[in-house]
Amino acid sequence: MAVAQRMVPVADGSDMMGSLRNPAAFNNVYGFRPSFGRVPAGPAPEIFMQQLSTDGPMARTMTDLALLLSIQAGRDARAPPSIAEDGVRFTAPLQRELAGARIAWFGNLDGYLPFEPGILELCGGALAALAQVGCVVEDVVPEFPYGHLWNAWCVLRHWLVSARLNDLYKDPAKRESIKPEAIWEIENGLALKAIEISEASRVRSAWYQLMRELFETYEYLALPSAQVFPFEATKHWPSQVAGRQMDTYHRWMEVVVPGSLSGCPVLNVPVAYNVHGASCGRAWMAKDCAVTVSRLPARSGQPGKAFCRTRDLAKMSSGIRCATQQQHG
Repeated sequence: MAVAQRMVPVADGSDMMGSLRNPAAFNNVYGFRPSFGRVPAGPAPEIFMQQLSTDGPMARTMTDLALLLSIQAGRDARAPPSIAEDGVRFTAPLQRELAGARIAWFGNLDGYLPFEPGILELCGGALAALAQVGCVVEDVVPEFPYGHLWNAWCVLRHWLVSARLNDLYKDPAKRESIKPEAIWEIENGLALKAIEISEASRVRSAWYQLMRELFETYEYLALPSAQVFPFEATKHWPSQVAGRQMDTYHRWMEVVVPGSLSGCPVLNVPVAYNVHGASCGRAWMAKDCAVTVSRLPARSGQPGKAFCRTRDLAKMSSGIRCATQQQHG
């Protein structure tokens, strides 16, 4: 919110389950989850296993976002998985020609994900602007058991959160200050067997391979950044989305899981406001972090109220060029 209110020009944060994407979508700014290793993590007692969370930038413009990333990125010997590449490459011009770029729109994964009314219409409708500049936009639903993907996510998150917070949990005095959701993660993590973690990693590996294959056909994969519009701060978390009961405290954010588990870079781009003035964003994934957006005239939603800040939304690519040491950026 400080970025959106112009209290600060840029901000940094971490993203395991959308913490750079959901807030950015809610506040009509850019939020970027880079590939694992692009921004060195730490310092921390454990430096090898925590591979779901990554640090990254937030900003009101893509230029500012890329500039902050250029400072964050780079090799740090204290973080062995960090990528040995100077962040100065992210200061290169962002513009590129989009004509001919192929984009896969995941939508709601054929009804698997519930969305608050209006989000799919705004996010999907604004894609027409990209078609107008020569992009090929196709509806795509990758064939995958998404319930298994969610279960794998929960297992891996239980494991990593419990490993990070267990020292606090073991201290009775400090445990009293840990919120119930974190206690739930820790206790589920402590109950896991090694084979369960291995099986979850196999599911994640299968998802990675599917995404890798999709990137052989499509330059960008897209879906909404959040399943709900911003909600009152007094609400703990949405217990229902579009009439569907949420069975965990974080199920309403399941849309971010495909990006997090793929390991590829994910950029939230502001899309539009609904008739109540609430904003939403679209998540762009690319294999080499060449996901960016700059000037494209487009409109969606109610005239005057919901305009695509996708006036700034095109020329996606070259700006944040963040190739990873692996196949995904």
